[in-house]
Amino acid sequence: MDHESQILSLRDAASLINSGGDLQSVLRDLVLAACRHAKWTLGSIMSIDAPHGHAYVIVRHDPTLIQRALPDRWELATSPSIVALNRNEPVYIRDARVSEEFPGYRREAFERDYRSVLVMPMSCVDEDGRPMVLTVVSREITEVSAEDIAFIGMIVHLGEIAVEKQHRLRQEKQAGERLQRALQAHTSLLQQALSEGSVSLADKVGELLPNPVVVIDFHANLVVAGRSPSQAHFDAATWRQAVGGVLNRQIVKVARGASEARQDETLFVDDGKHRLKLSVRVEPLTIDDEVVGALMIFPTPQQSGQLDQMLLDSAKFALSVQMMRSFVRFRFETRSLTELFLEVVERRWRDEADIVNRARRLGLDLTVPQRLIVVDYADTAKDGGGLADPHHALVRLLEQAGVAGTVVAVEGGLVCLVAGDARESMRLAKLPNTIATEFGRHLGREPAVLVSEVCALLADYPTAWERSRRMIRIGRSFGRTGVFAGQDFGPLPMLVAAADVPDVRNFVDKSVGALIAHDREHGTPYLDTLFAFLREGCRSQACADVMGLHVTTLRYRLSRMEELFGIKLDTPEQRFAAELAIRLSGIIDSRVPETR
Repeated sequence: MDHESQILSLRDAASLINSGGDLQSVLRDLVLAACRHAKWTLGSIMSIDAPHGHAYVIVRHDPTLIQRALPDRWELATSPSIVALNRNEPVYIRDARVSEEFPGYRREAFERDYRSVLVMPMSCVDEDGRPMVLTVVSREITEVSAEDIAFIGMIVHLGEIAVEKQHRLRQEKQAGERLQRALQAHTSLLQQALSEGSVSLADKVGELLPNPVVVIDFHANLVVAGRSPSQAHFDAATWRQAVGGVLNRQIVKVARGASEARQDETLFVDDGKHRLKLSVRVEPLTIDDEVVGALMIFPTPQQSGQLDQMLLDSAKFALSVQMMRSFVRFRFETRSLTELFLEVVERRWRDEADIVNRARRLGLDLTVPQRLIVVDYADTAKDGGGLADPHHALVRLLEQAGVAGTVVAVEGGLVCLVAGDARESMRLAKLPNTIATEFGRHLGREPAVLVSEVCALLADYPTAWERSRRMIRIGRSFGRTGVFAGQDFGPLPMLVAAADVPDVRNFVDKSVGALIAHDREHGTPYLDTLFAFLREGCRSQACADVMGLHVTTLRYRLSRMEELFGIKLDTPEQRFAAELAIRLSGIIDSRVPETR
């Protein structure tokens, strides 16, 4: 073929290749052009899946139109395609029927009646990103010169240009579609943020974002999971169950620990069945510089682009709008509940029916018997110290204990109103200690926690509140924290509250301080013996019987107490002073002597 004919052939080949509308058509026309203008009989284009060791036929040109099944997959070990790609040069088989190097072609050469084969590597990829080769065959043995290879290489190059053009068009089309979807998603998210609840919006965000996510709303006390970040360990249902259960506390802790800027964290997952580490990006959601929630994003192998970032920003904005509604509603309800509670306990109400109706609108029923669980951390740290959100922390503890209650914020602490009937008594038994322990873990020191008597009538609330506050003042004056037991509500602590605390401590130290220190250091039972003797009216035999001692042993202990610590019990005044000092030491040190 002379040069002018080659140029005309290339022009025709270029026109043919560029006449297709999609990638499949372009590849089909490329094979056709190579066969028609380079004088080959049959041809095909294959994509090479090197990791899995196969070559796949994408398109064929076979003018014989023989209706028979042809192989669409080749083992790379028996194919010259991988050789052409690795060397980036053509592979020419003069006569496939006698070739020992590629037995697959040798067998097919007889079946399809062809002889010569030329495999050309292509500098482009298919829709799945796999490299491609062009294969042409002839029915007769065809001698191939360097000019022939250069000519068909030009046809392949024209095809490569057309393929790249199709890739760009497809990418532009996909980008346009993604942009349109992102804009629609933005509109949809905003509409849902203004009309729906946090749960439905969080589900919507999980559907739209390309990454698995978890949405945390601190003020609505919600943790909503989307798709599983590790399909090998959790399916969608199991992941949502774990996030709502055993992983809830850890996820909230990681979310609360994030600063106002996004940061990468490691989530340690242990649900009793699986233990693994998951990388996660935490996007805090803020309102007026206050973190009100977070969006946890688990990475995927795919790289995120500008549209993904735009969609993420839309999701964050929509979630912030939704959480702002929850935040405003929470603040309003909290403030309203606080105002109403103070009206009740300060006796500032006039119409009982009016205040009961107002409470009912805020979700509080004052017509049923209730107890007050008072949590005071005023002397621990301002606004709960290391506890980011004491209000919601107490709500979570109530939910975990299965106790229904209404939490009210007061200055320096919280008050929880819970049902006061007998059925709730068992559930309330451990709750105060749980509250003290959990808050103490974050605050560094346990708050004062106490449970009031049952308030059956509206008029009972001021009395219960005043007694609770009085006991808190008493406990604070003696440095007491933790749960106040029912015995702490006796008359003696209330009398002590009116006294000067240093004077009380000095009195205790002078009276029984040395005895208590001796017991603590040597493990002796002097304080318990003295308390039992006084409680039995200083009757030796009665005290010995109660303590399970021989009366001689009891008298020896009493004589040793007088000898070591100067404790005398000869007069009523001395006996009263000793018993008073023991009881005051119990108030100060939260210790009640035992009878041995």
